[in-house]
Amino acid sequence: MATLLNPYLSFGGDARQALEFYQDVFGGSLSLNTFGESGHADAPVAEQIMHGMLQTPGGLTLMGADTPPGTTHTPGSSFSVCLSGEDAAELRGYWQKLSTGGTVAVPLEKQMWGDEFGMCTDAFGVSWMVNINGSQEG
Repeated sequence: MATLLNPYLSFGGDARQALEFYQDVFGGSLSLNTFGESGHADAPVAEQIMHGMLQTPGGLTLMGADTPPGTTHTPGSSFSVCLSGEDAAELRGYWQKLSTGGTVAVPLEKQMWGDEFGMCTDAFGVSWMVNINGSQEG
């Protein structure tokens, strides 16, 4: 699998409706995971989307989620660029370069879903997410 670069959109509680709308526009397969499914079943945000991914027959990938508890949703600046794939060495190299001189919000490390994941803002103010599928060492 090649490394993918795609937009990751943030929403203020209406990610499900937005991603279903984009599915209607672009077609394709939509997968949605809620905060409740990932260990926050009793939280007020249990039914909100922790991660959603739309993959279209034409090769488009769009990801999105509701803003996690404790963070602020700012419409108009609510997006990140997401790099994902299986080439751990390549993705760690991108992470190292993107995070140098920037701010790390989530260190690149293994997450509860089994992948390595990190979030940073580069020196130019662009928000990045890096996800290494399957947490492969390398």
